[in-house]
Amino acid sequence: MTVTTFSPDGLLQPVPYHHVSVSTGTRHVHVAGQIAREADGTPVAPGDLTGQVEQSLRNTARALAGAGATFADVVRLRIFVTGWQPDQMGAFLQGVENVAAEIGLELPLPPASLIGVEILFEPDVLVEIEAYAVLD
Repeated sequence: MTVTTFSPDGLLQPVPYHHVSVSTGTRHVHVAGQIAREADGTPVAPGDLTGQVEQSLRNTARALAGAGATFADVVRLRIFVTGWQPDQMGAFLQGVENVAAEIGLELPLPPASLIGVEILFEPDVLVEIEAYAVLD
């Protein structure tokens, strides 16, 4: 495995992600923001944060696979959510948990940032997920 994730003592716990990842390898994979769209552009789960998280993670898994990577190789996730409010955390985490086994995403998540934004590039897009992975 090229990536080791952990949370050192003294950092905020519990959180749904690891605080640190250490990787070795020479091939870096940068996945552009993935959203809740089918390959033909059809929106998935309009107005549903949980459903959009699920589809965005599925698309992220597909993008990683295209580079020969999996979530086990991910060193960092950056997640943007429109109109973020702390009371949305349950819906967000439910989306993660619903697809984790399906896409090979171990929990807790790799180091991640969840960033609230006013809007994304189209009005129906509630979440966008970027991934960074390292391969040997």
